[in-house]
Amino acid sequence: MSDEEHHFESKADAGASKTYPQQAGTIRKNGYIVIKNRPCKVVEVSTSKTGKHGHAKCHFVGIDIFNGKKLEDIVPSSHNCDVPHVTRTDYQLIDISEDGFVSLLTENGNTKDDLRLPTDENLLTQIKDGFAEGKDLVVTVMSSMGEEQICALKDIGPK
Repeated sequence: MSDEEHHFESKADAGASKTYPQQAGTIRKNGYIVIKNRPCKVVEVSTSKTGKHGHAKCHFVGIDIFNGKKLEDIVPSSHNCDVPHVTRTDYQLIDISEDGFVSLLTENGNTKDDLRLPTDENLLTQIKDGFAEGKDLVVTVMSSMGEEQICALKDIGPK
């Protein structure tokens, strides 16, 4: 055996994958699935039994969690599907810039300035109106597969 030390250079990030595999037959309604490289929330699942030697197939209907588009996929139930890691984080809203970006306060006291205002008109007006009135607003940011978007709003009282 050699006494040399081996040095490995890692070019990967922290090893956190954007998705994890899960058997298609175990994915249920209201779960998440990757369809056409987009993270989707499953709104409908139907399983079809096929012929003598065929595989049972799962038909998924999902809604993209970021742009709301409806996507469909059919996968053999014994095969693995990619399931996205979806996280929700609450941040306090500090400021809204003229160019449509928000400034958020993180848990550890830093600011996060790389998020745009949501495209959903209803949520957008709620955030702008609440901020104009000087309310203390907490926004919920959903992140998955390298994308982030504001998906909810909470009012925690006046400043």
